[in-house]
Amino acid sequence: MKIESGLDGWLRYAELPTESRKTAQHYSSIIVLDKNETSPVYTAGKELQEGLNRILGQRVDIDFELTSQSSSSVVVGTLDSFSAAGGNIKDIPALKEDGFWLDTHADNNCTRIIGQNERGAIYGAFEYLMRLAQGNFAPVASANNPSAPIRWVNQWDNLDGSIERGYAGLSIFFRDGEVVDDMTRVAQFARLLSSIRVNAVVVNNVNANPKLFSETNLDGLRRIADAMRPWGVRIGISLYFDSPKEFGGLPTSDPLDLAVNDWWKEITAKLYEKVPDLVGYTIKANSEGQPGPLTYQRTLADGANMFARALKPHGDGIVMYRAFVYNHHLDESVWEHDRANAAVDYFKELDGEFDDNVIVQIKWGPIDFQVREPPSPLLANLRKTKAAIEFQVAQEYLGQQSHFVYMAPLWREILDFDMRIDGKASHIRDIVSGERLGWNRSGYTTVLNVGSDTTWIGHHLSLSNLYAYGRIAWNPIADPVSIVQEWTRLTFGLDKTVVDTITKISMKSWPTYENYSGNLGIQTLCDIIYTHYGPSPGSQDGNGWGQWTRANAHSIGMDRTVATGSGNSGQYPPEVAARYENIETTPDNLLLWFHHVPYTHRLKSGKTVIQHFYDAHYEGAANAQTFPVEWAKLKGLIDDHRFEHVAFKLQYQAGHALVWRDSVNYFYFAKCGIPDEKKRVGNHQWRIEAESMELSGYKVVSVTPAEAASGGKAIITKSNDAPGSAQKELPFPSGTYDIAVNYYDHLGGRAKYEIFLEEKLIGAWTGDLEDRLGHDFSEYLDGHSATRVTFCGIKVKKGDLLKIVGQPDGSELAPLDYVSVLPEGIID
Repeated sequence: MKIESGLDGWLRYAELPTESRKTAQHYSSIIVLDKNETSPVYTAGKELQEGLNRILGQRVDIDFELTSQSSSSVVVGTLDSFSAAGGNIKDIPALKEDGFWLDTHADNNCTRIIGQNERGAIYGAFEYLMRLAQGNFAPVASANNPSAPIRWVNQWDNLDGSIERGYAGLSIFFRDGEVVDDMTRVAQFARLLSSIRVNAVVVNNVNANPKLFSETNLDGLRRIADAMRPWGVRIGISLYFDSPKEFGGLPTSDPLDLAVNDWWKEITAKLYEKVPDLVGYTIKANSEGQPGPLTYQRTLADGANMFARALKPHGDGIVMYRAFVYNHHLDESVWEHDRANAAVDYFKELDGEFDDNVIVQIKWGPIDFQVREPPSPLLANLRKTKAAIEFQVAQEYLGQQSHFVYMAPLWREILDFDMRIDGKASHIRDIVSGERLGWNRSGYTTVLNVGSDTTWIGHHLSLSNLYAYGRIAWNPIADPVSIVQEWTRLTFGLDKTVVDTITKISMKSWPTYENYSGNLGIQTLCDIIYTHYGPSPGSQDGNGWGQWTRANAHSIGMDRTVATGSGNSGQYPPEVAARYENIETTPDNLLLWFHHVPYTHRLKSGKTVIQHFYDAHYEGAANAQTFPVEWAKLKGLIDDHRFEHVAFKLQYQAGHALVWRDSVNYFYFAKCGIPDEKKRVGNHQWRIEAESMELSGYKVVSVTPAEAASGGKAIITKSNDAPGSAQKELPFPSGTYDIAVNYYDHLGGRAKYEIFLEEKLIGAWTGDLEDRLGHDFSEYLDGHSATRVTFCGIKVKKGDLLKIVGQPDGSELAPLDYVSVLPEGIID
C-alpha cells in the first residue's frame, strides 16, 4: 500500500477501482471559460484535469472555446462568462455570492459547473471532483449557495515562525521576522481552503507585531496574496493597535487623533498597492493586556471605525473587531464579578455606533473555547451591528491535537440554539447568516493552526475539524456524521470498515473528552495559567482571569443568576434567561455554569454532583481506552505511515485520559471529603507507587499540584548524570498482564528507561514526547507532562522482581509516578 504523508489531506484523488471507473462518464474535453492563469476559473480547469486523471484515469485536454458542437465536456466558468460564450443561463436558479450550479447531465452529455463568480466556479469544480472521489456518479442538477458571505480562518502565526496554539511545526508564512520566500505550502493551503469554500485567511496572530508593516513584509504579503488568489482565497491581516506609536513614531495611537488616522490611511493605502484585494483587518484590542481605544479613553467603536474609514476607499474591505475584551484582573471575592458578562457589558450599548464595514467577531461562548459553554449572549444583543461567530479548530482547551476531539457536533449544538430574540425563533445559525436581523454581511471565522508538518495541524484525524468547519460555515445544518463520513472516504479511502470505525471514534470523542476533562458546565479543568493543556482544576480559582469554578469544601459552581449572582443569565433574551435563572430548568450539562450548588445537590439523573464527577471521569477515561483498540482494526486498510501516526496519538490519549481522571477526582475528593460510592477514587489494587519501591539512585519528591501524582509523590534521580533504579517483588497472582508505567516527560531532556522482569528486559522507552507530540509542553512534574507507556501480554509469576532503570538527561531526571500490573480487561 502506498505510503502517504497526509499533505494532500482530503484532496488525495485516490484512483477508484477499475469496475467503478468503467461506469463513470467519459469526457472529450474540459472547457475553461477564462484563459487568465491567475483566475480561479482557470485553476478550476487545471484541478478538473488533474482530478479526472487521478480518480478515473481519464486524460482530458483543456479547451477555452464553447461551441454548439461541444459534447461530452466539462464546462467550467462564471454566469457572465458562460452567458457571453453563448450558454443558456435561463434555467440556472438564482445564485448568491460564491454560489454555483452543478449539472452533470446537461445538453450534449456535458457537465456544467457555473459559478456566480470565480470562487463559485472553483467551489463547484471541487464539489464535483469530491463526489467522484467517493465513487458517487449519481446525476445531479442543483444550485449550491452559502449560508453567509464571511467564511474566514484566522491563523495565529508570529513573524519569528512560531504559531501561538500551533501544534504542527513552524509557520508556513513567516520565519525569522519576515515572510518566507517559498510559497509552495501557502498555495497548497489555499487549495485545501478553497475546496471547503473558505474565502479568506488572516495570516498573522491577533497578538500582532507592527513589524509586519516593514517594506520587506509588505512585499511578502503581496507574494502570499498572489499565491492564494488563483484558488479564490483572499488574505487579511491582524493589526496591533499601538502601531502608530511603536512603529510609526507618533506620540500616541489615539483613534480620534488626526495624525493617527492619517497614519492608518497611509499604511492601508500601501497595503492595497501590494494586495489590491485585501479582505480587511482583524483587531484584538483592550484584551489580555493589549492596548486599544480604552487605553486612550475612547470607545471601542471609535477604535473600530478608525480602521473602517481607512479601508473604505479601497473597496469591500472589512474590520473584524474581536469582542474578546475583558478585564483579567478581576476580584474573585466579589460575587458579581464575572468575565462571562464582559462582551455584553462592553459592546451592547455601542450597538449602532459601528460603521457599516465593521463586523464584531464573537467567540461562540462567553469565556474561551471551553469544552462546553452556553452560546455567547452578545449574539442576541446586537441588532444594528453585524457579527461573525468565532470557532476554534485549534484545540487550545480540547487536547491541543494530542487528544482527538471532533468538534462538528459542538458547533452544530451552538448553531442550532434558539436565542428567542423578541420571542421569535432566532437560531444562532440564522443570526450569523444575517437572515434573522437583516444583515447584509456576516458569518463565520475560526482560529486555525496549520503548520509546516505534513499533517497540517498535528494529528491526521484532527484535520477533520478543518474540513467540518468549512462545510458547516457553508451549510450550518450539515450533519456532523455525514461530514466525517465523507471526509473519511476522501482522506482514508472507501472501505466501509474504515469509514464506520473513524465515524464511531469521531462521534464519541467530544462527549468522551468532556467527561474526563470537565463536565456539568464547569469548563475544561486544565491549567489556565500555564499551557491550557493538562489537568489542574485548582488553577481555575484564586486569580484574576475569571475562569472560576468557585469550588470550596462544601459547594461548587458559578452563581450567574440575576437573583443572587453575577446576573449573566439576565443578558439573554427573556425566554432563555428564565430557563437559565431557574435551577430546575437549567440543563444539567450547564448546571455549574449558572448555579453554585452543594456537592450533594441531586441532578435530574438522581446522582449527586460529586458522584457524577467521579462517574463521568471514569466513563470518559474508559471510553478513551477503546479508541486505540478500534483503530487497531484498521491495520492493513490504511497505509502504515498514517496508521502508525494515529495509533500512537490515540494510545497516548488513552494514557493521558487516565491522568485526567485521577487528577480531577483526587482534587475534588480532597476538596470535599465525600468518597466515591463505588470506592474507585484513591483505591487502585493493581497499582504500585514508585515511592513504595526499593530505590537506588532515586529520591522521593512531592508533586505540585499534588493531584498530578498518584499519592501526591513521584521519584526522580538524585543527580542528572547517574542512573537510578526502582524495584519491587510483584504480589499479584501468576498470569499474563499488561504492565503500564506512569512517568513524566517534560522539557529539559530526553531521559531513557528500561524495564526488567527477573532481570530480563521486557521494554525500553525514551522521554521524547516533545519530539513526537505537538502540544504546549511543560517544564515541570505536573498534569501536562504526566504520561504512560504500556507493555502488553507479559507473563508474570507471583514474587517476580520488577525493576525500572532510569537514565536522566539534562533536567529531566527520569521521573516515575507508579506502575500498574493489569489483568486482561482491567483498565486501572
